[in-house]
Amino acid sequence: MILKGFEALKGYLEKPRNIVIIGHRNPDGDAMGSTLALKHYLDKKGHKATVVVPNEYPDFLHWLPGSDTTYRFDWQNTQSQKVIKSSDIIFLLDFNALHRVGSDMQRALEQYPNDFVMIDHHQQPDAVKYMYSDVSICSTCQMVYQYIEMNKDLDLIDADIATCLYTGIMTDTGSFRFRATTSDTHRIIADLIDKGAENDKIHNKVYDANSYNRLLLLGQALSNLEISAIYNTAYITLTSEEKKKFDFQKGDTEGIVNYALSIKGIVLAAIFIEDSEQGIVKMSFRSKGTFSVNQFSRNHFEGGGHDNAAGGKSGLSMAETVTKFTSLLPQYQQELKTSYEN
Repeated sequence: MILKGFEALKGYLEKPRNIVIIGHRNPDGDAMGSTLALKHYLDKKGHKATVVVPNEYPDFLHWLPGSDTTYRFDWQNTQSQKVIKSSDIIFLLDFNALHRVGSDMQRALEQYPNDFVMIDHHQQPDAVKYMYSDVSICSTCQMVYQYIEMNKDLDLIDADIATCLYTGIMTDTGSFRFRATTSDTHRIIADLIDKGAENDKIHNKVYDANSYNRLLLLGQALSNLEISAIYNTAYITLTSEEKKKFDFQKGDTEGIVNYALSIKGIVLAAIFIEDSEQGIVKMSFRSKGTFSVNQFSRNHFEGGGHDNAAGGKSGLSMAETVTKFTSLLPQYQQELKTSYEN
């Protein structure tokens, strides 16, 4: 764990400040839950806090309390630039390096003259003045809860804050099933329910809000599934044409890679998704046991994340990307074989 400057930060925040809170590009449940929860908390402390995210986030997260006050940097650039320039300090949540917000927003942040606060659980964070980094914690939402706890302010957590935090913890732990879900996590979840998080309704709004086309896209993805049993690996591809065919919306591919990982005997799972807007193939990796997809992605696909969940990208074509991926597997055969009980 890295905890740097937070006593000084506490003193700095004793006076009302204009604060901007930023999540990573393509925000997920943990990014939106943590940024909105922190906004509600800081507002209660007398600050003026604004959430700015780089681009659109899934429709199944738009119901989160405070979502309607969020700025999108790509779409509301003038408003976003204005609040960033007028802020006294910026919180960076759920990402470890400025490039994770995309090149346009990265340039704006690199010109920012004031200080950053990072609260994040990804490996190898960039250095900033104030930092709370812990790769052993399951979600940034859990870290925001613990930050509030450090300030002895748990009594300020109301139903809105509890709902946001519960959502991020639930989504980043795969509904509490991943290895990083600890007894501390469950104790925090219990407190959030006591403070007003309605666990059944939150689950329904996130996981039971599929469109017909999203289910058809899932069917297409599963029909594209390939298995390499000798390497305990499964992977899925989705082309731009297939996404267009099923009216792809932001968030529609969320969690699909976990279907590949759910196959008996599979230790490494990947999904390759063409992104015509960025001109890349986006990748998500999942693993069981000791095989680190964080290191695998860092070594080969300009990515990273956690040991068992990471992302990456490729500037090659879909076919070339898959060929590169499969050609790498032989050098990891022994690691994949011994990573997890099959």
